[in-house]
Amino acid sequence: MSLVLNEEQQQIKEMAAKFFAEHAPVSQLRSLRDQSDALGYSPQLWQQMCELGLAGAAFPENHAGTGFGYQGLGLIMEQAGHYLVASPLFGSCVLGASALLLAGTEEQRQEWLPKLAAGERTLALACDEQQRHDPHSVALKAVAGDDGNFILEGNKTFVLDRHCADHIVVSARTSGSPEDEDGITLFLVDGKAPGLDRRSTIMLDSRNAARLNFNRVKVSPQAIVGRLNEGHAVLDAVLDRGRICLAAEMLGGVQEMFDRTLSYLKEREQFGVKIGSFQALKHRMGKLYVELEIARSVVLEALTALDSDHPDTARLASLAKARLNDVSILISNEAVQMHGGIAMTDELDIGLFFKRSRVVAHTLGNSAYHQDRYARLTVSGLA
Repeated sequence: MSLVLNEEQQQIKEMAAKFFAEHAPVSQLRSLRDQSDALGYSPQLWQQMCELGLAGAAFPENHAGTGFGYQGLGLIMEQAGHYLVASPLFGSCVLGASALLLAGTEEQRQEWLPKLAAGERTLALACDEQQRHDPHSVALKAVAGDDGNFILEGNKTFVLDRHCADHIVVSARTSGSPEDEDGITLFLVDGKAPGLDRRSTIMLDSRNAARLNFNRVKVSPQAIVGRLNEGHAVLDAVLDRGRICLAAEMLGGVQEMFDRTLSYLKEREQFGVKIGSFQALKHRMGKLYVELEIARSVVLEALTALDSDHPDTARLASLAKARLNDVSILISNEAVQMHGGIAMTDELDIGLFFKRSRVVAHTLGNSAYHQDRYARLTVSGLA
């Protein structure tokens, strides 16, 4: 694993940074929040991102992608984290599209991937049913009817970007009990299917999620993504791609909080001197810098593992997500404290980064979940 970006990767990073700085500053998120925008993102911005090839960054070139790989996509996600960019990039082109890339038929890929890359369609992933992330606990049932179609009954919660997704990749129980890993099947469900009800909610970070209720929703066998009863391994791989890419976004957010805090310490005066000259604050910032650099290397290794299809990708995904959860909470806490009372007002953007850090730290698994998963994967690998 190289810790130095090559020329192409550096160009991707600079291009994404320049684009987001000009077209998607943090003030855009404030505007969406203040207007209680129902969509939650700017369609014009999303179309511009697609035209630049950002939506298809990890897609192969034969499916209308740019072939940047996950290291390229990670750099884009990191820059999006710097500016708190709200878009369907994560929900649609990381989570939803990964299911098709990993297990979809060639017909499904040909139909969907070019449209996702062009911004003509969007996807969402519905896998959780509990208060906490537990993707293997699936109670939503899919029962085969006499006509060969499946009938879906049950609920899903915390479905990112469902309010605007055209279709949803849904994990359903086709055999076994809710606690079994086997017996899970993935379905591609029309977002406007009869019997599918949603209840949208705006989260702490001003992003959208939804709770879904499936009341005898009919789905054809052609809508199965992968194999019947064998969806759990695909779902794990999809979620690991999401966890690593989300960790990359979190890295951008914590770097931005660190940079803003460092600038504030160099400007704010107390007792006639810059507070950045206080030894105690220097020590605290030094610790944050070390934690940030460790987090950067962890994320880069996980992204590299995705591109090389490394057998240890699952463990690295949990390592990256757990590490960034902890670092994000640590640096956001310190950023608020070092900014003082003004950080608790809406005047500074630090509060927006703080709120985002709290939401993403629990998205696709909190630190306790991933520490436990990392330990289990390590033990099973030694067996």
